[in-house]
Amino acid sequence: MTEDTPHVGIPEQLARRMSMPEQHEYLRARHARPKLSRRGALAGGLAAGVAGGAGLLLGRSSTASAASPELASAPATAHVDGSVVAPFGRHLAFGADPKTQMRISWQVPFAVKNPYLRVGVTPWELSRKIEAEVRALHTPSLSSKLPAVDQYYLHVGLDGLKAGTTYYYGIGHDGFDPTTPERMSTIGSFRTAPASPEKFVFTAFGDQGVSYHALANDQLILGQNPSFHLHAGDICYADSSGQGKESDTYDARVWDQFLAQTDSVASRVPWMVTTGNHDMEAWYSPNGYGGQSARWSMPENGPDPANAPGIYSFVYGNVGVVALDANDVSYEIPANKGYTEGKQTAWLDKRLAELRAQPGIDFVVVFFHHCMYSTSTHASDGGVRDAWLPLLTKHQVDLVINGHNHVYERTDAIKGGEVGKPVPVGASTDPTRDGIVYVTAGGAGKELYSFGLGVKDSYEGNVHDHDTILTFHWTKLRLPDPDTVEWSRVRYTGFSFLAVEAESGTAPVLKVSALAESGKRIDYFEVKRSSS
Repeated sequence: MTEDTPHVGIPEQLARRMSMPEQHEYLRARHARPKLSRRGALAGGLAAGVAGGAGLLLGRSSTASAASPELASAPATAHVDGSVVAPFGRHLAFGADPKTQMRISWQVPFAVKNPYLRVGVTPWELSRKIEAEVRALHTPSLSSKLPAVDQYYLHVGLDGLKAGTTYYYGIGHDGFDPTTPERMSTIGSFRTAPASPEKFVFTAFGDQGVSYHALANDQLILGQNPSFHLHAGDICYADSSGQGKESDTYDARVWDQFLAQTDSVASRVPWMVTTGNHDMEAWYSPNGYGGQSARWSMPENGPDPANAPGIYSFVYGNVGVVALDANDVSYEIPANKGYTEGKQTAWLDKRLAELRAQPGIDFVVVFFHHCMYSTSTHASDGGVRDAWLPLLTKHQVDLVINGHNHVYERTDAIKGGEVGKPVPVGASTDPTRDGIVYVTAGGAGKELYSFGLGVKDSYEGNVHDHDTILTFHWTKLRLPDPDTVEWSRVRYTGFSFLAVEAESGTAPVLKVSALAESGKRIDYFEVKRSSS
């Protein structure tokens, strides 16, 4: 299947000129199907069903028409005894303030009654009980090989927490109490951000999927004891085509596998995600993010959190973090190009200025999916450069993390599109003087890519520098424009992830390492800012 494959029911010449939202609107109008946004569905059937006291998870009958998967809006009856239904797929996320806010999400395989969360400061005293918000998805059979799927996602937002405090939580429902002796092993924990900056570690990667290598990376990340993890999009690959079309190959059940795989780490490490091209799931909302909104609870402080859940920011210690949705500006895969109507880019300019002006923030890290600078298979996206490079440069961002290319690649410090300073393994750089280092950390678990013909891997202990590399970037016309570049400094064709240690104080520093699946370090450099 290719980008140009039209959706059944749309004339071929018309489909070629239509974005994903336009195809969505055309087909809904033609089939006279009602449209549901996440807000509309939750404010209607979902929220009303939970508030009404019955406490049932809500879904749609599996006999619904296969023409239009959507957020569920009618209650479903619990057919299974809650005592034999075990929750799974726990994943944490910060609210806008990691010192006082945590969002806890999970999944159940069947509809259950009265889902809830218990929380306390010790595992044996979980006295506070909070009703869970229900977000259910129904995906009808999209082909003769795929069954209809009902998925039930549960969320609790915790506010007013104490900074620097460890909390314990248990998730349950009627028939499944996490505080009973036989269920105590299901109790999880998390720690809020400290009241004042301390040394901490965060990890990052993109393009994970479901595989042995993805699971191995998760366990290595857990061994870093990170305060949070950044996932730069292409989360599970339920949409294996990644073109953002309703004709994409899609299997919603992959999400069940992914969340089960990730539970061991995401149940205790906030898993902060943004959206890649494989996360545009065209069946649940016009821009494809209805599924994302049902499954994840990210900070709602971006320009349009109801429709753009992958755009937000938060501050942890001395580091400000900004998540962006590169689908909005991509030249390579334009299904969602321009869907925020410029709001994201305007918000980015404002938010970076606010973070730079905020006392106590030494570093600003920005992460998104499509690569600003890379030489691997997808190369660089001219859309993200045109939209955001001037702003990242203007506000002297300290580190940019991307995915999309399934390799590890790291640039020298880039200033004005050229090498501002070579940054070999072990070197340090100053963004106020040298420019910005861009890291592609796309080796999280999906099938690996490669570099160009004759281009060797070059990493710690195995350095093979190239004076220049022939690559390309995507243009507005969706054509690859050749480039000969000097900025590709570290390259590794293998599964890997990023680990960043942040130190505050009189000499703040970001110590950036890349680790292979074996645990071996393949890259290391430091970011230090001059005093202003």
